[in-house]
Amino acid sequence: MAARRLPSQNGGGAARPRPKMAARRGAMAAEGPSSLLALSAAAVSRSMAALEPDVWALPGHLLRGLLPLLSVFRLERAEAAARRAGLSTQPVWRKLWDDVMKTRPPNSENITCWRKKFLETFFSNVLHGVLDVSSDWRLNDHHFSPLLHSSPHVTQLTLCNMLQGAMELTAEHNQKVLENLASSLRILKFQHLLSSDQSIRRSLVLLLHRLIHHGSVSQVSMYSWPVPDTVLLVLILSMSAGFWRSGNALAYHSSPCGLCREEGNTQSQESTREQPEREWSDGENLKGSCRAPKEADVQVEVNGRGAGPGQNSGLSGLSFPLQNQAYEEASSKVSCDHTSIQGGSSPPCCSEQLSCHPVLRKSRRRLKSAVGKKRRCLRRSRGLCADPDDLYDFVFTVAREDNSGLLDKNSITEGENTGNWTSSSTGSPCSGNAGCKKRGGSAGIVSLKAAHRFRSVSTLELFSIPLTGDTCRTLSKLLSSWVSLENLVLSYNGLGANIFCILSGLRALSRHPDCHLRVVRVSDVFSHMPCMELVRCILSAFPQLHTLSVSFDLKNQLEGNRPEGNPSCSDAEIPESCLEQLEIRFPREPLHTMFLLPVLKASKSLQQLSLDSAALPSSQELGLLLQALKECNPSLKKLSFHDVNLADHQKEVLLLLQDPILQEITFSFCRLFESCTTEFLTEIINTVKRNSSLKSLRLPGNRLGNHRLVALADIFSEDSSSSLCQLDVSSNCIKPDGLLEFTKKLEGHIQQRGGQIQFTHLRLFQNWLDQDAETAQEALRRLKAVCSVVNDSWDSSQAFADYISVM
Repeated sequence: MAARRLPSQNGGGAARPRPKMAARRGAMAAEGPSSLLALSAAAVSRSMAALEPDVWALPGHLLRGLLPLLSVFRLERAEAAARRAGLSTQPVWRKLWDDVMKTRPPNSENITCWRKKFLETFFSNVLHGVLDVSSDWRLNDHHFSPLLHSSPHVTQLTLCNMLQGAMELTAEHNQKVLENLASSLRILKFQHLLSSDQSIRRSLVLLLHRLIHHGSVSQVSMYSWPVPDTVLLVLILSMSAGFWRSGNALAYHSSPCGLCREEGNTQSQESTREQPEREWSDGENLKGSCRAPKEADVQVEVNGRGAGPGQNSGLSGLSFPLQNQAYEEASSKVSCDHTSIQGGSSPPCCSEQLSCHPVLRKSRRRLKSAVGKKRRCLRRSRGLCADPDDLYDFVFTVAREDNSGLLDKNSITEGENTGNWTSSSTGSPCSGNAGCKKRGGSAGIVSLKAAHRFRSVSTLELFSIPLTGDTCRTLSKLLSSWVSLENLVLSYNGLGANIFCILSGLRALSRHPDCHLRVVRVSDVFSHMPCMELVRCILSAFPQLHTLSVSFDLKNQLEGNRPEGNPSCSDAEIPESCLEQLEIRFPREPLHTMFLLPVLKASKSLQQLSLDSAALPSSQELGLLLQALKECNPSLKKLSFHDVNLADHQKEVLLLLQDPILQEITFSFCRLFESCTTEFLTEIINTVKRNSSLKSLRLPGNRLGNHRLVALADIFSEDSSSSLCQLDVSSNCIKPDGLLEFTKKLEGHIQQRGGQIQFTHLRLFQNWLDQDAETAQEALRRLKAVCSVVNDSWDSSQAFADYISVM
């Protein structure tokens, strides 16, 4: 059998080597003289296109030397062969990360698959144009399509700035890439977004429809958007909630969406049979009617040229903020017989009525051409409209809403079964003269009945995105029927009084039997209602919650001026709940156990409790809390206090450390040792030594100092029955000599116990270890032989004032 001839690498005998070959040879030369095996591996790697089937059959010891010489394309294809040979490609991928990315990824110690980490990051960097594939010969393979071959490994993707990535992904040549993402992507993030033009929004619509409605994305997160584009924000929220107009109006490269075409046609036929009078038409069914338009009757283009108060979404049945106050005032005075029209154009109105309202007449003239164009498109069938503006009718379509239309029949209605959640006063964003009641809906929001429901995400996170009253009403409308939502995070959105609007939507959602909400996290700078009242409001509606976190930095000075229609929730009855984790950050509010007690009594399954920045009004308050925890929460495993002054509560601290149920206790920045005596420190050590259930003790920011740290080493003495595994002494003014002395004492106890010790983790963040680098390094080296040490290179000069106070 003739030997297989290796293909020429020099392009028909050219004397000059290719740059890729030169780079590979340069890398080998830098490693020193090569063995015959290494030279053979290099030759084989240059001929993989011809030899690949035979290479995968090589024995493991030969394949091991070949893997680092393969391009990304070949290395990815070598996974199966490497596994069969008992080899791991992880070291190769890790080195590839170091050579190409040249950064240390966060939490690198937790990365279990460097192949996925590299390809996922590689995809993002190429998409956003921050990585040139020609920069490294391993990336520059003509068989390798960067986006196509790395997309199956992408589970998390971030789009930022002008959303250029959305345009690239929806380009016709990347259809296969988008198909791969629809299967692999789970988390979609938006960060630092800017206002975008119509073509980019069009691409975003296509992307969201494919990845959410017909894909696997389960989480949408938005970060850092100081001045959000309302159209863009509501677009993302609405499509995340799964709303889209019925039929096959969505176009992808000059044809309707193939995945929903058949479904859309079926639903259109059913809709025609059931409600022929509401069929999308040119308005013939409205002939002879004479009804004046309210603000929900104006069609507005996505580019915002004619933003009116009634911008309704055929996608979600939603409207956008009021941008024409004169129009609002005029339209609110018109008395008409309100009817509901799905989609379609504005109904004809009597000229006499329009003549009395010049603002309305002007708006109608301005939008006349757009409405006519819309009618012409719709008469062609429910297929594709050639006009690109038609794609955005899901954001602004012409629709009406009757007086019951803030929420649908399954949702909350103003004044009915709303309890303490809704507002009927001018202080609430959902009601009053400018709110929901006046217009029969919130800022022109109409029913969701006209929208088609697609798959929706289960997690929504909004971080540092200001939400106006109109945006909150839109979000409330979406939340009211978002039954697939499991996790809701609203962080620093400037809600203020709009919190009542959000609560209204959540209350409506709680009525759905299919509601899946299990995690709610709300944090902001100012609180508009007491923390405990908000906790009780949420738990009274969602006893099925597993995690509830409420966090505020400052107390609103107007908090006590509660508007009418927003009565206190402090008396709301809390049914027995499934709550497992409760976190409350008080804006320097007093901690009154009497308000917390009903929550604890209803939460028999509570396992984690965190109280942050609470002021203890009396010395008895903490004792009452501990007694309540002991009686009401037998399953409590983790208890945390942060920024709570415990300097005068030594007795209660010792009681906590004696608890036979608690496994993790945190006293973070609690001034625990501010006026500590030697006797109290000794009692703490002896108490922990006798507690065999405590696994983790966290004491950051308590001014421990050197001598108290050294004393804590006695917790692990020979006569100790402690099972302590983790100790956190971060931010405790610890110097290198004190850490070294602690290490020596700990080593002595371990030796006395014959090396049997359960201590595994020590955290040392933000201590003064930079004052004597040599001593610190010795201490850390010896500690790492005993346990896992987590520390940082912190500049201790930042804490000089704290050092003076502890001397």
